[in-house]
Formats: sequence, structure tokens, C-alpha cells
Amino acid sequence: MVRMVDLARLHAPIRKDIDAALARVVDESQFILGAEVEAFEREIAAFLGVRHAIGVSSGSDALFCALVATGTREASVPALSFIATAEAVVRAGAKLSFVDVAEDGIAERATVAVDLFGRRAPVSEATIIDAAQSIGRAVLRGARAAAISFFPTKNLGALGDGGLVVTNDESLAAEMRALRVHGSKKKYVHERVGWNMRLDAIQAAVLRAKLPHLDRWNAARKRISARYRDALAGLDLVLPADAPDHAWHQFVVHAPSRDALRAHLASREIESEIYYPLALHLQPCFRDLGHREGDFPRAEAFTKTALAIPIHPSLGDAEIDAVVAAVRSFFK
Repeated sequence: MVRMVDLARLHAPIRKDIDAALARVVDESQFILGAEVEAFEREIAAFLGVRHAIGVSSGSDALFCALVATGTREASVPALSFIATAEAVVRAGAKLSFVDVAEDGIAERATVAVDLFGRRAPVSEATIIDAAQSIGRAVLRGARAAAISFFPTKNLGALGDGGLVVTNDESLAAEMRALRVHGSKKKYVHERVGWNMRLDAIQAAVLRAKLPHLDRWNAARKRISARYRDALAGLDLVLPADAPDHAWHQFVVHAPSRDALRAHLASREIESEIYYPLALHLQPCFRDLGHREGDFPRAEAFTKTALAIPIHPSLGDAEIDAVVAAVRSFFK
């Protein structure tokens, strides 16, 4: 079986470091925020080249926190993204609208830009970047804030949920630090209503153990993407293009017979995934916005042909060859 993600293989070479990180937190017994989270925030801020990094409870909460802290009242998001992008806007009490995407799935004009599958989106009109799939250097790119996810399958994943908001704005960082802990800048004094959105020390410790390997893991993803793009060229597929700072969280191809290709891969024990089967404006939870099929045609077309194939950094050469052979055999 060629897996979409194989976390056991990813963790095996650094298991001693992960175990030591977990033991350190248990020995110190400071489980919520504290020194471990502060150390992680300093280390990842330096890695990303930003002034402030605020650890929160999930990537979804990172988006929500940024929207509230920036006082966003209206936000446009791409019609093609994970539900959390639009959901955060609604949670923050802002007016939600959608914009269509280009053929590559990237929206050029959105106030919440989405780095879809790891490819950087334009930020000329963006206030906030949904960088859940694109951790790496140059993540902020002039926006006021960027939100990162540490969901276990992300390029840098925790052993549970976790997230991060980054910014170069000191006052905005202070606001987000307060929002994540019930709106409090001074213990038991609450200047505004906030939420419980704190990053656990255990997750911070694990992320500290994994962070030194992120460049190597991202480089492996880039090498795999290059092999795929070379080996799959010339087929009746649309292949994703490379781009500067692409994190290659997913490798998504487009096939006219997407579902048949997926079944073909499954018959050869190769996992695949559809990101995303339904555009956001057609989700039942947003029916009150009054959209219908055809409103954002490029996003809708993307959902009908897109298929992600394995690209995790533990993927071996034989597995890459097996994926290539299976895809090529479908088109014979």
C-alpha cells in the first residue's frame, strides 16, 4: 500500500527526540502555555523570519483569532478551499463573500488569501493569509497576519491539533495573545471577551523536536514533485506547476476521468484523495448566501477533476515509481 501520509515512518527516525520532548513536559508539569510554548514561539518566529508568533489551539482558531484581532468586518475568500477558511469569517461575525479562482486553484483577489496545496497566493489585496498548507519561509509576504495549521498531516504536524498566527505588528500580536486566553493581558483582568485558544505545551514540545527537520522534509516534497512532473508529462493530465517557495503540501493532478483514475489507483493499492469535492459556495451551510451552481465556474470545474496523489517526505523511490507506473498504465 502506498499511503497518502505515513506518520509512523516520518516519526521513526526522530522518535527519541519526540519521546524526550514529551518526557520534558511531563517532568516540568506545565501543560498550558508556559516556557515550552514560549520557546517554540521564539524558535518558529526565527525560522519563518517574522517578529511575532502566537501559538493557538488549531489552524482554524488561528484564522479566527487573526480576523477578530484585525477587526475584519467583511472578508472575501476563494470559493475553493477547506471549510475552515470561510467558517472563520462567519465565526468572527464578518460578512462573507466568495471569489472565483484561476485554473490552478489560486484566487488572485481575496482579502483572505489561501496558499492552496502549498503554493503561495497573491497578497496584493489580502489582509490575512490562510497559510495552513504552506508553512515555510516568506509565509507572511506583507499581509497583516498569516494563520498556520499544525494538524498532524501538515508539513509540520503536531500529535494532535495546534495552530499559529504570525505577524510583524506588535500591537496586533498583543491583541491576539490576549484573545487566545479569554481576552486577558493581566491575569484575571479581561479587557474584552476572548476565547480559550491556547496551544498545549505537549504539542509545542513535539513541534520543537520536529522543526529542525522541516527544511529537509519540504525539500523531499519538492524533489518528489519534480519527479512526478517529469515522469507524468505527456499524459492526458494537467500537472501542477512549480513556483517559488511552493511547500508542496499536496500534489494535485487534473484528469477528465478523475473518479475512474482514482479507482484504478486503489486497485493497485495506491491511496489518493479529492481536495475538494464541493466548492465552498455550494456547501449546505452557506445556502443562505443564495449561490447556485455556475456562480464560480472555475472553482466548480476544479472540484470535478482534481486528484491528489502521495507526496509525503517518507515516500521511497520504489513507491514513487509504483505511483507513476499506475498512473501511466491508466492512460494506455
